[in-house]
Amino acid sequence: MQRIKEKFYKLLHWSEKYTKTDMVYLTHGGFWLTLGQIVSSISSFLLAIAFANLLPRETFGVYKYILSVCGILAIPTLGGINTAVTQAVARGYEGSLVPALKTKIKWGLLGGLASLILAGYYYFQGNIILTISFLVAAIFLPLMDPFGIYDSLLQGRKLFNISSKYVIISQIISVIALIITIFLTKNIFLVLLAYFLSWTLLRFIFWKITLKKFPPNQNQGLKTISYGKHLSLIGVINAIALYLDRLLLFHFFGAIEVAIYSFAIAPPEQIKIFFKNISSLALPKFSERKKEDLKKTMFHKVFVLGIIITLVVFVYLLLAPLVYKIFFPKYIESIFYSQIYAISIIAITLLYLPFSALQAQVATKELYFLNFWNSLVQIILLIIFIYFWGILGAVISRVISRFLNLIFSFILLKRI
Repeated sequence: MQRIKEKFYKLLHWSEKYTKTDMVYLTHGGFWLTLGQIVSSISSFLLAIAFANLLPRETFGVYKYILSVCGILAIPTLGGINTAVTQAVARGYEGSLVPALKTKIKWGLLGGLASLILAGYYYFQGNIILTISFLVAAIFLPLMDPFGIYDSLLQGRKLFNISSKYVIISQIISVIALIITIFLTKNIFLVLLAYFLSWTLLRFIFWKITLKKFPPNQNQGLKTISYGKHLSLIGVINAIALYLDRLLLFHFFGAIEVAIYSFAIAPPEQIKIFFKNISSLALPKFSERKKEDLKKTMFHKVFVLGIIITLVVFVYLLLAPLVYKIFFPKYIESIFYSQIYAISIIAITLLYLPFSALQAQVATKELYFLNFWNSLVQIILLIIFIYFWGILGAVISRVISRFLNLIFSFILLKRI
């Protein structure tokens, strides 16, 4: 057994001259992250089946609309701090973890307040469903995302096995809670409560476990919190662009169109998330390297990854009609949109490498530019395309903007 292991490691080292990548690190870390994503994808797939077959299309559309609005309301929780803490931990500065959590919760209260204001707005509009829904969201918004920062410590220490185990457990429990709720009731308030409560409790539990098992050192990076705020500010317009499609579809066309669109993008998004591990693996590694080294090997890494992801997308295009007919028969009209949307997976996956390199080199100015202009273009395209072409417009605008983002990222990486 030991001999087989040694030969396998020799093979990995041999392949490094062609991939220009630390294959031992990639294989070890990638195994656990990939395992986590496999479980996550299976769980999400089962949940999608439950939503597609147990919930009315209009109810599901309202549910996705509420979560999309909450995605924007969660902007004050400063999601960029997670990336900054991961980078700081990779360099030995772990003392900012607890202050980062306090900062995220403090700012997150603004999101809760905004949700209360939105609930008041819908109350005066006579929409009791959205009123109660945003009251529920207001309770959890300041807490749910901030407690997830425990994973930044694990990622920064390259404890991908522990991180993946926690993610797997969280995903399974939350999905079971949602499926049971959907099976027992079609009440959207209880469905939302099951979603927010399960994720908040699980993240809090694993935050406490992480602090106890892996206590951070007292070394603080002087710029960790401020850099995290910069990254969060960079991501504001990006977060708006990310969720704007469902908001516009809901406003112009209604909840059912939101449901059709959500099921069109769901499978490709799961494939994208599967490859998101690349970013988690790359950021700690890129943080240890000089920018000249990153530039020399970046194109080759992207080329190899591009071949792999293109093949994956091609397989999905062939299988999509069969998948929808078997598992999502209520959403057959989503197939065509989903196949077009899948093309954008190529761009968004390849983007993980140059974008992680920019984050690792603390290229704040370049990240501002990349996120701002790409998000601005995306927002403009979404507004125009959705207004005239509805769901098809939303899909095409996503494809165009993601490829433009990929091009911009390479230009900026070359300039730093």
